[in-house]
Amino acid sequence: MRRALERPVRAWWHGEAGIAGLLLGPLAAPFSLLFGAGVRLRNLLYDQGLLSAGRGPIPVVSVGNLVVGGTGKTPVARWFVERLQERGWTPALVSRGYGQDELLLHRRWNPEVPVLEAPRRLEGVRSAAQAGANICVVDDGFQHRRLARDMDVVLLSPDDPFPPRLLPRGPYREPLGSLRRAHLIVVTAHGEARVAAAMELARKLGRREDFPPAIAFPLLPGPWRTLAGESHEEPGGPALVVSSVARPEGVVRLAREAGIEVARALSFPDHHRYDDSDLKEIRRAAGGLPVVTTEKDAVKLATFEASLPSTHVLTLRPKLGRGLTRVVDRLLDERLDPAAAPDEERRREIGDAPDSVSRGREEG
Repeated sequence: MRRALERPVRAWWHGEAGIAGLLLGPLAAPFSLLFGAGVRLRNLLYDQGLLSAGRGPIPVVSVGNLVVGGTGKTPVARWFVERLQERGWTPALVSRGYGQDELLLHRRWNPEVPVLEAPRRLEGVRSAAQAGANICVVDDGFQHRRLARDMDVVLLSPDDPFPPRLLPRGPYREPLGSLRRAHLIVVTAHGEARVAAAMELARKLGRREDFPPAIAFPLLPGPWRTLAGESHEEPGGPALVVSSVARPEGVVRLAREAGIEVARALSFPDHHRYDDSDLKEIRRAAGGLPVVTTEKDAVKLATFEASLPSTHVLTLRPKLGRGLTRVVDRLLDERLDPAAAPDEERRREIGDAPDSVSRGREEG
């Protein structure tokens, strides 16, 4: 049922559902108004201190978004974990764990970093401190206001409808004005073809005086991997693209950008758990062709490797210039508690003393 509904709902959100979509819009509008009123009331109660947020024993950087899935939170959270490590911190990652694939991916990417599943994020931050971390990155934490954060990073995508439409009429969980409580807006670009659109949206948001700095964050095709995460050669000739992500069309676009001839594409619902019937469907769709899939799918398909055709994992790698990295570093310096930070000698060893960080908003 979910598989049958997800694609038409997303098409409707993007104005691609034809006459049916035009008819559904007015019917859904009152529910979007009610949803928005509830979100605004909840935020007001937190803003006025009538609902309180608990603070953990270590600093918290939250990576979240305004929409339902598909903006690249997981690779961006990974980048923050690794950047904090480079700057001398000992991070942990906390996630609600919906779908499990994000947790598996983070554990594969950074096996030395504690990765904790915690629907109650405050408890997860406390557990992270007990595990030896001195900072915590929370994956998908923007709407979880019960946890106080030191830095809120909010993701948007140029592939989402703009101006925003709230659920159920659109994919947005909060109105655009909620960006005022963020400290950095990250506009992700999945592939070189979307970088210009991401930069334009970042510029548009950056012109708002009441919004924080906005940067474009390119996620480009990286090295090929096996399902187990080992180095792998590029698939030769045409291939079947298999994915269970919020934006399967984006995976097809990335595969083509990586030089793959996409013969067919097979998509499953976001966070789908594969079973034997899915493997039969994949083999039938492949028809002897190699399979191209995502890292998010690879961690779930790895146990079925013997039952699959030759499978190649398309990885994503961020490509940020030094100017944009300095913007993020400046915000980290401003937002994080100096008493909890790595000592000055360690910072100078890695070339990131505070006086080396540029203060310009428009760098990069």
